[in-house]
Amino acid sequence: MAVSALKNIQHVLVDHFSIKEEGHFSIAETAITKGDSKSISIASASIIAKVYRDNLMKNKYHKLYPQYEFNTNVGYGTKKHRDAIKILGLCPIHRKSYNIS
Repeated sequence: MAVSALKNIQHVLVDHFSIKEEGHFSIAETAITKGDSKSISIASASIIAKVYRDNLMKNKYHKLYPQYEFNTNVGYGTKKHRDAIKILGLCPIHRKSYNIS
């Protein structure tokens, strides 16, 4: 989204976690636990983000790291994916905040 489009936004609803903490925006926000079940805009954004992420995993990251089979698991902890992590370790795009055991 272009920065100019953000200048008119006065407040955002986010699903559970603050996006301010990530340093992305300085816009007022309300973090709503289970927001995707309480807000149609959060639910819609969640679907768009998941489709975007799945495509990114299949079309970009699988090509960079084929050994993790992102084209079939899109980064979710399938047995084959966990086994690859145990053998190869984490690659740069793996989130370190999840327990993979």
